[in-house]
Amino acid sequence: MKKSIRKYLFLSGLGILLIQSCSIEKFIPEGERLYTGAQLELDTIGEFKGLKDVKTELVNLIEPNPNTRFLGMRPALFFYYKAQREKPGFIYRFLNKSFGEEPVYFSEVKPEKVEELLLNRLDNNGFFYSRTSSEPVLKEKYAYVNYAATVQQPYTLENYQLDNDSLPIYRELSDLIKDTPLSKNDRFDLDLLKAERERLNFNLKQRGYYNSQANLLIFEADTNQYKNKKFDLFLRLKKEVPKKSAMPYIIDSITVYPNYSVEGDTIPKSRQNPVTVNETDFIQNEYFFKPELLETYLLFKEGDLYNANTSKITSDRLASLGSYKYVNIQYRELDTTMTDGDYGSLAADIYLAPLTKRSLRAEVQAVTKSNGFTGPGVQLTYSNRNLFKGGETLSLSTHFSYESQLSSGNNSSLSSIAYGIKGDLIFPRSIPFSPRNFRYSVPKTKISTGIDFLRRSQLFTLSSINGSFGYTWKENKYVYHQLDPVSINYSRLSNVTDEFQTILDDNPFLRRSFEQRFIAGLMYGFTYDEVSDLDKDYPIFFSTNMDIAGNLFSLLDGGSGTIVGSEYAQYAKVDADFRFYLRWGKDQSLVTRVYAGWGVPYGNSETMPFIKQFFSGGPYSVRAFDIRSLGPGNFNAQEDESTTDYFDRSGNLKLEANLEYRFPIYSYLKGAFFVDAGNVWLTGNYDELEADQRNSNFSNTLFTDGTFESDWIREVAAGFGFGARVDIQNFVIRLDLASPFRVPNRPINDRWNIPFFGDKGNKMTLNFAIGYPF
Repeated sequence: MKKSIRKYLFLSGLGILLIQSCSIEKFIPEGERLYTGAQLELDTIGEFKGLKDVKTELVNLIEPNPNTRFLGMRPALFFYYKAQREKPGFIYRFLNKSFGEEPVYFSEVKPEKVEELLLNRLDNNGFFYSRTSSEPVLKEKYAYVNYAATVQQPYTLENYQLDNDSLPIYRELSDLIKDTPLSKNDRFDLDLLKAERERLNFNLKQRGYYNSQANLLIFEADTNQYKNKKFDLFLRLKKEVPKKSAMPYIIDSITVYPNYSVEGDTIPKSRQNPVTVNETDFIQNEYFFKPELLETYLLFKEGDLYNANTSKITSDRLASLGSYKYVNIQYRELDTTMTDGDYGSLAADIYLAPLTKRSLRAEVQAVTKSNGFTGPGVQLTYSNRNLFKGGETLSLSTHFSYESQLSSGNNSSLSSIAYGIKGDLIFPRSIPFSPRNFRYSVPKTKISTGIDFLRRSQLFTLSSINGSFGYTWKENKYVYHQLDPVSINYSRLSNVTDEFQTILDDNPFLRRSFEQRFIAGLMYGFTYDEVSDLDKDYPIFFSTNMDIAGNLFSLLDGGSGTIVGSEYAQYAKVDADFRFYLRWGKDQSLVTRVYAGWGVPYGNSETMPFIKQFFSGGPYSVRAFDIRSLGPGNFNAQEDESTTDYFDRSGNLKLEANLEYRFPIYSYLKGAFFVDAGNVWLTGNYDELEADQRNSNFSNTLFTDGTFESDWIREVAAGFGFGARVDIQNFVIRLDLASPFRVPNRPINDRWNIPFFGDKGNKMTLNFAIGYPF
């Protein structure tokens, strides 16, 4: 009853507030009229395409914009007026600060200026000799404007040609206009002509014209030759253009300063004995970087024509070495000329300021996981940049963490200790290939090795050794590749307690997952990422990874299925992640994500290794469920065996989909509403394992309930939630609160749930995480 009364009072107050926002006339000052907007009517002479787009463009020019309306009311304006009172109260001050708008009065409107804007835009789009007019409509408290435009038939392109001249730049322009996007019958469009001029200037700078500028190119339109709204377009240089602007330049010398100091703005003083590699001089007081290696990152050499794009790519390549915090390529015009004055000469000076060679970083963490484990952690990382004076980076890190299960019940005494050491050696080149084989960016070769230990109280100790050798490189602005032709992992289970041994004996699927100690194979990852390009309103992201293991060992084991006495895993695994972003306004976006992954054990493997299986649930998955708490399928572990439940929720097939709306709240604080759905399943033939499980004391429904079938859609878990994120320069701290509305491990006719208020499964799950979920 109390809830009904509160709900009634809330709706009544909201209704009164909206009704009051309808009547704002009493707030309008004497002598002012509230501007309510404008209308535009087009009258065309002749027929032409694209009238709708033209009208949209013209409407967007009309200013100012009136106050916003909602359901015929102006609540934002109402909040503003109420906040101007002598004692507005907290609520109106807050509403005005968050949603209020200052009034737009007719006295601020300049119809004559708008007419000029409309006429100018029509001329810029080829609708010459058009006319515009305006008629204000005044009422007691309101006013609006009716605009009208008589639009003439537009002029269209007949011929596009270059004026003749003996300067070398005209030969380049003659070649460049062959690829022009302008074509016959195109409507005259000033913006297209500006874009064409920028295109020509950009390409001239790739052909040696160091001093080329777009504003030195002139377009002239001749409409006198035709009577049917046609025009000829002529391209030429401005009169009295400086000779150096119409002259190509050749790089006469290249000097590199590998240990330039930004702070002191100092250049090595000793120029007497530079080291020269392929006609490039390297000057460094203290030997910092091997010249023969650094030279391979330069994409231009002495005698080349100046190329602005090549210069930029070279700068990016040098910056990506990981050894420098500052890269600057400067060009100096030399007094001498070559080839009878047809060419100018440039000296290229490359200044490189090194990063601090050695660094030590310590991180202290307090971790709270959604599976109930909480505890402190520490990580130490030592880095040595430019280890062998060739841009190599050595990174050594060690970590230690302690976690304890805070939940009540049988798991309350569980704890874990994890520690290990890892080493990475990164070469800023692809061994054994030359960096010049990769023009866009410098490929990197990475060698990694590590040892990790995990001690789970009352259960087991898992130790592992891993190593890999591979390459990473960017093909272009959006495409990224990662290839590890060698990836090895060896794990060993020890200190197994009687309790965990019983779990393994009763669950052959889990036991087989832990028996595969050796994992060795090849991994490849492909990523196409437009998200970082803020100029795109509809960016996409696509990533796929392939992992194949055990094939080489199968050729060497002689049919035993083991290597050096230990069983190895043999499988193929692939996953794909696709995301579509719809951006609008200020920091608003709608993100759609679809994920699918599938692993197939074969050969001597009946199951995927445990660390290679898929899990669902948690802060980066279906957030209405705890991490690893979903699946497989509609499988539901027995409540009195909650310890085993942690390990069973995995599969070799995973499907997920997410929809999230992100919006700003205040300053660095962002908000989100989201819907997540997904699960994991088992695929393949598990007849032998299923028979072993029937003979155990453990529930034998794992395979029957967890197998992927044609009605899999009924076993999809789903949840709804909202979240808050603190986003400071792409460092994101995230809190998401979610609740399920579809629980797959319930009976088939009892799986739907009311989020936050239902009684099926957890009512809500709080996820704390770093970074966005996707």
